[in-house]
Amino acid sequence: MTTQQKAFLPYGRQSIDERDIAAVVDVLRGDWLTTGPMVDAFEADFAVASGAAYAISCSSGTAALHMAALALDFQPGHYAVVPAVTFSATANALRYCGSEVIIADVDPATGLLTTDTAMAAIHRAVSDGIDLSRIRAFFPVHLNGQCVEILELAELAAQTNCSLVFDACHAIGSDWYDLDGNSHKVGANLGGAMSTFSLHPVKTVTMGEGGVVTTDDADCAERLRRLRSHGITRDPACFVEKSQAFDSDGEANPWYQELVELGYNYRASDVHCALGRSQLTRLDAFVSRRRELAARYDSLLTSYGNFLTPVARTASCNPAWHLYAVLIDFALIEKDRATVMRQLAAEGIGTQVHYVPLHRQPYYRQRYGRTKLPGADAYYERCLSLPLYPTMEVDDVDRVVDALAGVLSK
Repeated sequence: MTTQQKAFLPYGRQSIDERDIAAVVDVLRGDWLTTGPMVDAFEADFAVASGAAYAISCSSGTAALHMAALALDFQPGHYAVVPAVTFSATANALRYCGSEVIIADVDPATGLLTTDTAMAAIHRAVSDGIDLSRIRAFFPVHLNGQCVEILELAELAAQTNCSLVFDACHAIGSDWYDLDGNSHKVGANLGGAMSTFSLHPVKTVTMGEGGVVTTDDADCAERLRRLRSHGITRDPACFVEKSQAFDSDGEANPWYQELVELGYNYRASDVHCALGRSQLTRLDAFVSRRRELAARYDSLLTSYGNFLTPVARTASCNPAWHLYAVLIDFALIEKDRATVMRQLAAEGIGTQVHYVPLHRQPYYRQRYGRTKLPGADAYYERCLSLPLYPTMEVDDVDRVVDALAGVLSK
């Protein structure tokens, strides 16, 4: 088979099998299509898979981030620290609340927010006249599937009286280790922290489109459920207008509901949750396969010297790799990234860049001006995501590396 006849390898894709299809068909043949019993079942399974007490499903990872910001009562005049290297939704969720973003630098070798870069961002903000009391949260991102240093950032959050929302959209199935070497799932939160997840098709498990917020706080979980459904409650214990809510015998009127606060239609459907629940049964297999493929990449890319290296590994995390990213010194090979990507595409290899940093995006530059973030710039200028998904074969990894070697050596 010639190169042209070989299947195109995208940087990521879903894995759907007959069990997934059957799970969705069962819902389509049943009585519920939108928010019904499958939502509750999926959320219970996701809580177990993520190690959290509560999992609240929603329509997307972006919705999950917005709900988390709303649950923390973000308003105009409030600020949160967000790493420069992330998808724009992490910052946009705060802007939806009218709040402001302090864009922090990252480690140039991992793309991750660190305590040092977070503190540098706070010092810069304070020097620009922002009152420290208005900085209310950190939104660190577990990039590519690797975790930030969770314990260190949790300590910094406590010292600065800030909340923590972990953007874990890349990291379902990842593990992190505490100081005693004990393993914890990403999503098993510290204190009042929340974690947000995306179940987009290129993620490790998918709902088609969907998201989840995890928390260990029962009150927070209840509010998140309300926020995803217009801010409405049907809980008689929460009713305020007693004369409308209850009949003469003190029983709640069966039709009654109350709009408690402004919420959104961010609900997930039974159709989406059926797919998500079926996918969760294969989470361990998906994670194992992604780790196996990443290890194969690692073994093949050890001899490329300083012009191509995989992103650096963090010591306290065992990633469930969402992306396999490498750092290429394009100046050293005297070939720009766009040319490399086009030549790889001609060989049937799809690649992508994750991400254009926030401080380079026109919207955020117009709002906050030009910011020097050398770590983020260094990461962005070198990063390239190679194909990684569970239906790939080990031979596909060899093919990607061979094609990459050929393109870089031309």
